[in-house]
Amino acid sequence: MSIDEIRNLGMATNNLVGELPHNIGYTLPSIQTLIMQGNQFQGQIPTSLANTTNLQVINLRNNAFHGIVPSFGILPSLVDLNLGKNQLEAGDWSFLSSLTNCTQLVNLRLDANILQGVLPSVVAGLSKSIEVLLLRSNKISGTIPHEIEHLTGLKLLYMERNLLTGNLPESIGNLPNLFVLSLSQNKFSGQIPLSVGNLSQLSELYLQENSLSGPIPEALGDCKKLHILNLSCNSFNGSIPKELFTLSDLSEGLDLSHNQLSGEIPMEIGELINLGPLNISYNQLSGQIPSTLGQCVQLESLHMEGNRLHGRIPQSFVNLRGITVMDLSQNNLTGEIPEFLKLFKSMKLLNLSFNNLEGSVPADGIFQNGSNVFIQGNKKLCASTPLLQLPLCNAETSKQHTSNILKIVGFTALFLVLVSCFGVIIWKKRKKVTQAAHPSFEELQKFTYADLLKATNGFSLDNLVGSGKYGSVYKGRIESEVHEVAIKVFKLDQLGATKSFLDECEALRNTRHRNLVRVITVCSTSDPTGNEFKALVLEYKVNGDLESWLYPTFHEHHLRRPLSLYSRIAI
Repeated sequence: MSIDEIRNLGMATNNLVGELPHNIGYTLPSIQTLIMQGNQFQGQIPTSLANTTNLQVINLRNNAFHGIVPSFGILPSLVDLNLGKNQLEAGDWSFLSSLTNCTQLVNLRLDANILQGVLPSVVAGLSKSIEVLLLRSNKISGTIPHEIEHLTGLKLLYMERNLLTGNLPESIGNLPNLFVLSLSQNKFSGQIPLSVGNLSQLSELYLQENSLSGPIPEALGDCKKLHILNLSCNSFNGSIPKELFTLSDLSEGLDLSHNQLSGEIPMEIGELINLGPLNISYNQLSGQIPSTLGQCVQLESLHMEGNRLHGRIPQSFVNLRGITVMDLSQNNLTGEIPEFLKLFKSMKLLNLSFNNLEGSVPADGIFQNGSNVFIQGNKKLCASTPLLQLPLCNAETSKQHTSNILKIVGFTALFLVLVSCFGVIIWKKRKKVTQAAHPSFEELQKFTYADLLKATNGFSLDNLVGSGKYGSVYKGRIESEVHEVAIKVFKLDQLGATKSFLDECEALRNTRHRNLVRVITVCSTSDPTGNEFKALVLEYKVNGDLESWLYPTFHEHHLRRPLSLYSRIAI
């Protein structure tokens, strides 16, 4: 077989380097399949490929190609075009117009490139046979054109992590074969169109991290094949529609967290018998936890923290034997911690902190590992062992504690009186100084990304103080500041990080106290690559945090003396 008779050329995942020959389309005129994904090719995609009129599959995914996407509109047999994970640009989007001539096109993958500009309405002119359209992780702006409804064969539509705005078009409900709709991490606003209920084949719906508002439509209950639904980090309000809980196929996740949902949780939640992860945290939900939730025996994780729930932890939770994470913190729950929780062998994390729970904490199971259980902020709890850093609640120890408390009450009361008097005097003297130490946001200094990069030696690991889910904290030196500063850089690729930054800014704007670290400034800009960058610049305290002084770990004891009782009361 001569080279011009080659029909299939596959060299995927071989770490090949260099550029494709500019005349490849002329030297391989009979080629039908070109697969070179997962290499290290660079340079531009040869335009001569457009001359291989028999070409059906082009897969150049996961390389380092750059430049504008070529026009392949004269390839009448093209079925699969995969150019994802490169560094390609859209230019004037003429390549997309040319693809409308490829009437056999089924798969178009352009994700994870640097396509930018307004999404042209010509996208709706692609072949009606197209089933897969991947445009995610680019910088595409504008709105989704109403004409999208013409792509009636579309099954997978991924457009998340772009800069799309406006309302979701009502016409999106006219895509009868749609299986996955992913529009998360954009800037969409308005309400979810009621037509979404027409998507009878829909299995996955991702709308998280937008600016959507209004009530969650009851029409979602008509999407009977939904396996996963994520509406988190928006501004949805009103109650949770009970129609959502009729989705018996919902198994891979239901996430309504970080919204403004209110009212009681419907009893129908118990109908989600196949659900694994459930997250309704950080809303304004009230009432008691429905006992029917115990019927969801497939639950793997349950997040209900940050609401206004009250009452007891339901006894029906005894059925949730396979759960690994349960977070009911920051509510108003009362009663005792159920004994059956110690029998949950799969439990990896239990957070019941900051409620009004009381009584004895179970001693066995997960409660034997203090690092996996969080129960602080429940003033009426006691423990039979000192592992959980709670008052001991057995009879003999209680008598000793009572005796000791009576002895120090007198001293404590006298001390508090003296401290109060002294505090009033100091407060009056420091009031003006305190106000001067907390400038308004209008008076804050302005720092660029380059300033913070220089201050932290390029965000060096040597400057790293700590790292959490939403951000990393570096210490640094800024020329305008006498002392070192702490720079908290937010991980904006983490779900909820942007909202965490805005929440912290709002909290710091409204908080002034002499015992809180001083806010120097905030920084919201872009790094040299164009990615969004957000950081807080705070006063740096070299002696650690309050928790490490109140509850020093074993290795800290040789570095600092434990605080005395009087010091703890003063704090």
